[in-house]
Amino acid sequence: MERKRERSDIVLDMLLSIQGRGGRIKPTHLMYKANLAHQQMKAYLEELVGKDFVRKVREKDYEYIIITDTGLKFVEKIAQMKEFERTFGL
Repeated sequence: MERKRERSDIVLDMLLSIQGRGGRIKPTHLMYKANLAHQQMKAYLEELVGKDFVRKVREKDYEYIIITDTGLKFVEKIAQMKEFERTFGL
């Protein structure tokens, strides 16, 4: 049986989804790429905006989520931590 994703896994999935789309993504696409329910995504997104990991911008009648430098640094650090865990079999 698969384990539930941890909070850090969900945040990382969201940020990687944005990064994988060139640094910006529409909210609905983010919801599907990160495999989240609408309410979950909304809650996580509010937190990520509050921590300055992402910004919301409006362009040509569309809203986009854009990853910030802080978000990119977080992705880098989390990836290092996960690699550390794998290295030691944790």
